[in-house]
Parts: sequence; C-alpha cells; structure tokens
Amino acid sequence: MDSFSNHSSTPSSRQLSAHDLKNQLKSQLALEYAQQFLETVRGKCFEKCITKPGSSLSGSESSCISRCVDRYIEATGIISKALFSGQQ
Repeated sequence: MDSFSNHSSTPSSRQLSAHDLKNQLKSQLALEYAQQFLETVRGKCFEKCITKPGSSLSGSESSCISRCVDRYIEATGIISKALFSGQQ
C-alpha cells in the first residue's frame, strides 16, 4: 500500500507529506532552472567570446567569458527582483 492510499494517517501527517512534496518540487524546479541558466550562459557567452575554438582559452577569451557571465547573472537578478517584488 502506498503512502497516498493510507487512510489511517492523521491530518498532520498528511500535511507533512504535502509539505515534503512541495519542498521536493521546489528543489526540482530550482535544479531545472539552474541547468537552463548554465546552458543559456554557456551558449551565449561561448558564441560571443570564443572566436577560434582550441585546446585552451586565450586571455581575452577568458576575460570576455567572465564579463559575459557576470553581466548575465546581474541581468537575471534585476529581472527576478522586478518580477517577484510585486508578490510580497
């Protein structure tokens, strides 16, 4: 018998299960967001900064990637604050 069909559980244990499920979903969504973020940054910054792929990065390529990632993180933070500031 699975935990969802257990009729003998108390209301507080059902709430805990719902709370645990909500936390698990939040964690999965955060992980998915982080993966998409890294994919986007990697793709955009690589396209912008790497002019001649090779076995190592030049100094200018490395600096470009660093600045690109920093700008992307900053922009994402600004957008997130704007989107979620009205939800408080």
